[in-house]
Amino acid sequence: MRILVVEDDPILADGLRAGLSLTGATVDAVETCEDADHALAASRYSAVVLDIMLPDGSGLDLLRRLRGRRDATPVLLLTARDSVGDKVSGLDSGADDYLAKPFDLDELAARVRAIVRREGGRAAPVMTHGAIVLSPADLSVTVAGEPINLSRREFAILAALMERPEQVRSRAELEERLYGWQEDVESNAIEVHIHNLRNKIGKDAIQTLRGVGYRMGTGR
Repeated sequence: MRILVVEDDPILADGLRAGLSLTGATVDAVETCEDADHALAASRYSAVVLDIMLPDGSGLDLLRRLRGRRDATPVLLLTARDSVGDKVSGLDSGADDYLAKPFDLDELAARVRAIVRREGGRAAPVMTHGAIVLSPADLSVTVAGEPINLSRREFAILAALMERPEQVRSRAELEERLYGWQEDVESNAIEVHIHNLRNKIGKDAIQTLRGVGYRMGTGR
């Protein structure tokens, strides 16, 4: 997943970036509504973790603009305002979930996984394709019941492909999912990760459509 954190407290933002990165996510963080608008216009995100009280406005206004553009990116509101009225207002503005500060990072990560899963039309907590089973919760992959050791990047690529196995993902789309703003991307990075994945999960597990991209294949 690639997640946008919109939080003006630098200590909390750094903690969220570090904590969510440990769950396998690529995390970008901004402090204002304006910067969040620019980020959302420039990149596609799996989810947004959004504070309500920001220096240049309300996160709820940002959320309404997002939904006004018919952007269905899942949004979790993260705020100290936890009255029933605040929760109702946030959810009615288009939020997918609401978590009050202080919070437990494991719970936040689980809630983010849940809203991403719902947006993708998946009810099950794991993704399955043939003999391949991928669990976003514990970053595990098995093939025919055999545990497979993947790097963080390999896991992220496989998860992106398994979300919609029939859909072709371009190299640029996979790069956007895997790398944040501050990370350099080697020109052949995706090809190298795909090669390594095939060696681990089966040479036919991922199909290459030349000039187009990649999708899930037949597996082992």
